[in-house]
Amino acid sequence: LPGKKVLIVYAHQEPKSLNGSLKRVAVEELSKQGCSVTVSDLYAMQFEPRATRNDIAGCLHNSEEFHYGVEVREAYKRGDLSSDVIEEQKKVQEADLLIFQFPLYWFSMPAIMKGWMDRVLIEGFAHQFPDCYSSGYLKNKLALFSFTTGGTQEMYTKGGISGDIRYLLWPMQHGIMHYCGVKVLAPHICFAPESVSEQERKEMLLAWAQRLKTLWKEEPIDCSPEWYFK
Repeated sequence: LPGKKVLIVYAHQEPKSLNGSLKRVAVEELSKQGCSVTVSDLYAMQFEPRATRNDIAGCLHNSEEFHYGVEVREAYKRGDLSSDVIEEQKKVQEADLLIFQFPLYWFSMPAIMKGWMDRVLIEGFAHQFPDCYSSGYLKNKLALFSFTTGGTQEMYTKGGISGDIRYLLWPMQHGIMHYCGVKVLAPHICFAPESVSEQERKEMLLAWAQRLKTLWKEEPIDCSPEWYFK
């Protein structure tokens, strides 16, 4: 849809990887639709994943005892966060849709992307209890987690060795995005791309391009525990 703004937060070291190709397809397809697309390529940016004292540019709120959550909340109010965090928050603020593109590491997102969540989605900016879940500050935004796995689809079923893939989505989709008020679209999962043929990998890219054509018509998932655990 013309005029829509998309932020792709991308975590992979190799542009030629399937994740790199999925990111490229999203940029091409969404740009074709007239969307304005921004990419935060975390590895290329050498994004700092650690939440530290360096995230506060000015003086500390309490120099006696460092409490990260309190300090960044107060720094956000004063406009004193480090420039890289401010930059990412601006991108989030402007976006209608956030796409997270990554390979699944240890049942979760890579550390560099988790660090992005830790440092960018802070109290005061993305949420402030009790303003969370449906009243989180990022309501009116959509998010989509697009990722690759090492294991096959069968492994990630209720009866499979890895359990239902939805269990893994609970902390990412519900605990982070939904907590901040974001509405979540169904995830896009490419299972075990390294174990399939070149042709099947091409089909994965085509399926993603196809889905993106009608993405704006999709309804968000029901972000209640039942969706994840029933």
